[in-house]
Amino acid sequence: MNFPLLTVTAAVPAVGAILTAAVPAARRTAAKWLALFFSLATLALAVLVAVRFEPGGDRYQLTESRAWIPDFGVRYELGVDGIGVVLIGLTALLIPFVIAAGWHDADPLETSSKRWRPTQGFFALILMVEAMVIISFEATDVFLFYIFFEAMLIPMYFLIGGFGDRAHLGSDENAAAQRSYAAVKFLLYNLVGGLIMLAAVIGLYVVAGNFSLQEITAARAAGTLDMATNTERLLFLGFFFAFAVKAPLWPLHTWLPNAMGESTAPVAVLITAVVDKVGTFAMLRFCLGLFPDASKWATPVILVLALISIVYGALVAVGQRDIKRLVAYASISHFGFIILGIFAMTSQGQSGATLYMVNHGLSTAALMLVAGFLISRRGSRLIADYGGVQKVAPVLAGTFLIGGLATLSLPGLAPFVSEFLVLVGTFARYPVVGIVATVGIVLAALYTLVLYQRTMTGPVKEEVRTMPDLRLREVLVVAPLIALLIGLGVYPKVLTDIVNPAVEHTMSDVKQTDPKPEVAVEAKNGEEAK
Repeated sequence: MNFPLLTVTAAVPAVGAILTAAVPAARRTAAKWLALFFSLATLALAVLVAVRFEPGGDRYQLTESRAWIPDFGVRYELGVDGIGVVLIGLTALLIPFVIAAGWHDADPLETSSKRWRPTQGFFALILMVEAMVIISFEATDVFLFYIFFEAMLIPMYFLIGGFGDRAHLGSDENAAAQRSYAAVKFLLYNLVGGLIMLAAVIGLYVVAGNFSLQEITAARAAGTLDMATNTERLLFLGFFFAFAVKAPLWPLHTWLPNAMGESTAPVAVLITAVVDKVGTFAMLRFCLGLFPDASKWATPVILVLALISIVYGALVAVGQRDIKRLVAYASISHFGFIILGIFAMTSQGQSGATLYMVNHGLSTAALMLVAGFLISRRGSRLIADYGGVQKVAPVLAGTFLIGGLATLSLPGLAPFVSEFLVLVGTFARYPVVGIVATVGIVLAALYTLVLYQRTMTGPVKEEVRTMPDLRLREVLVVAPLIALLIGLGVYPKVLTDIVNPAVEHTMSDVKQTDPKPEVAVEAKNGEEAK
């Protein structure tokens, strides 16, 4: 019972990263298998965390608490609620697929400028990101969370700036400059957000005297924490700004299309399906938990920003010519839905937002990885360079279609359940906002189906006539993701049973209850009453 399961779950990929990086350059295949082994071991531990977690039990479970920097009230405190459990599971599940999909993405590449890429470094960086993301989902000490929230920027910077598509690297002399620009933009945006958050973290310590999330929320509930209204609002804005950059929320989103466009497909999945989820998770755990009154105060503005993200991201996706950038703008739209669900302040909205984090991760991973396989065959990210692919590579086209249909939230696939809950929860409290948000659904159908039509149907272009279909390794990467999208679309209860109790606690933090529906009923005297 005293086994530090949460620490070990985060430590295993970190150890794997160190060992993978230490593999000699001549043994790059061994480095790949070693990284895959540690990612599967982490997945096994994440499953154990889910098994040990009791949805009806204490709010934070499997807790660990040790003194770290006692002079400043900093402790090494870990604990998971239902939201953290499912996001740890998502992270641990996706990393093996990311590694397998990128099996050859970091092989040595010699071009006219003699560029080369260290294979073991690529996979070591992926494992290090996994370790930092997992411990971010576990941390209940605000300062501990902040450290890893910022530290994950370092390996991500090198993954974006140091590695790109093989065809793009070999043919475009400007590719290195474009990747460098994308990496620096990613780093600067997130560093600015992090520095503002650091000021808010220090301010929180001045007010509360410690960094413990559990102690601060307990003191707020008991009325023993004296936090002035203006102070709470300023601290909330400091935290929210950093999380909105990471999420990303309009207008702080502009780094994402560059980062995803210049990364390999597996790294693009790592960005939007894993790393960005830390931002929306933190809104639920820290913004609503630490600053409930300020969260309600800021809700109208945040709902407007979320609506802009939904509509703007979808509209720009419709006009994209680059496959990766289209998926990036679609993700901005989807993150708008997630934030909308969080700040609708209803149990359906927040449950839907949490499920949306998981389901968006699965659907985006499926679509982006298949798109990466497509791009690696043709050597181009431009939609116009494809046509008639389904006639020469039907399995690739079929999996691409399923990933696209999941992205537009087709009923029967997992994202539909989460999007439906978000809209129902939003409409219950803010009906006009809910109606406007449905525009995003229509636009999602447009950009997804147009993308499929232009790339997969029509006459076969000469450049794709010899395109091979998905190979066994690629099928093994995509098939489980598609199976999960179908399975969770048919039976989402396996996740909602874990998530709902945590959402109830969050609703309690902000002292909100679900609006009661007004239904006309017939009074006993025959007159209509409500």
